[in-house]
Amino acid sequence: MSPQPPPLPPHDADEPIFLEEPFGEEGERIDGEKGHIFPCEGCGSDLTFDIHTQKLKCQHCGFEKVIGIDPDKEIEEQDFYGMLAHLQELREQQLDVENEEEQEVRCESCGATLRFVGTLTSSECPYCASPIQLDKVHTSEKRVPVDAVLPFQVDEGRSRLNLKAWVKSLWFAPNDFVEKGAEGQFHGVYLPYFTFDSLTSTYYSGQRGEYYYVTVGTGKNRRRERRTRWYPASGNFQRFFDDVVILASWGLPRPLIRALEPFPMHLLVPFKHAYLAGFTARTYDVELKDGFVLGKQRMDDALYSEVCSRIGGDTQRVDTVQSQYDAITYKHLLLPLWLMSYKYKGKLYQVAVNAATGEVNGERPYSWIKITLACLAAALGIGGGAYLFNQ
Repeated sequence: MSPQPPPLPPHDADEPIFLEEPFGEEGERIDGEKGHIFPCEGCGSDLTFDIHTQKLKCQHCGFEKVIGIDPDKEIEEQDFYGMLAHLQELREQQLDVENEEEQEVRCESCGATLRFVGTLTSSECPYCASPIQLDKVHTSEKRVPVDAVLPFQVDEGRSRLNLKAWVKSLWFAPNDFVEKGAEGQFHGVYLPYFTFDSLTSTYYSGQRGEYYYVTVGTGKNRRRERRTRWYPASGNFQRFFDDVVILASWGLPRPLIRALEPFPMHLLVPFKHAYLAGFTARTYDVELKDGFVLGKQRMDDALYSEVCSRIGGDTQRVDTVQSQYDAITYKHLLLPLWLMSYKYKGKLYQVAVNAATGEVNGERPYSWIKITLACLAAALGIGGGAYLFNQ
């Protein structure tokens, strides 16, 4: 039996109770410390994270609890190569046992067994809806610990309004879809991300092309043609990359999720289990070293664009780009999204909302009739194409 909570201080029955959670103490561990719950100190029900107050709140009695954050604790950049060496040492010692395919936790409320499969770390009991988390996955020394979490800022209601506006903004969408909208159930989820910092040094060589024009032909065939003069170009430069964000999960369409960036990183707080209460959460299945490979691709693309800019001229030929990456650091974050799957004419589509900014992106159906009419209008030079798009 769980120990009884201390008596609550006297208070006005019409006012909510606010208790501040001490640093380092979070909820209650259950089932041999495999699981984590947040019982209400007022009525014994469950506390969940309330987006509007940014506190833990009981939906049954209204009890609220402040999530205590140590003001002296900072969100620090972590040593990339140091963590890789640590993980390699664990593998050699065969101690990396935390990433099991399936773990089970007994629900304290109803006695049912909740299975956590794959990367799932926070969910609710399918029988009594009590929120339960795995206790040690996000802070385990046998994996890459979570450094910070960005709490939900946008609630489901606002997300639905933003989704409705997004649907109405879509070009070439079927009329009945625009009128009805995307209908489905939103799921609030914290997804794992890595961010990477690096100081890069780049050497490049290539050619700068400058346009000039000559007149050729005679009579009716007389015309101006564009030519290009090429000049050698080379140089070197340094560039610091800060917080290159990489989704650390293979299970979601990356272009769809990436379009939701940026996230307001100034709202990050040091990781505490309390922020996950009532939401689904997942741990990473993209390993740290693979995450940097993805991050390096984004940095390489940015460096190539800068090389072209530095070569200058009207056009460029890039022969060589050699970059060195130093001072590599990372952070492991949990970032909030609202996810939805919906059907239109039997086909399944996915949409996502950045739960910190409200930005919407997703898959959508197209009206091939509108597209055909638009192509015909363009080909024939017919005016009023915008009118045709909406018919």
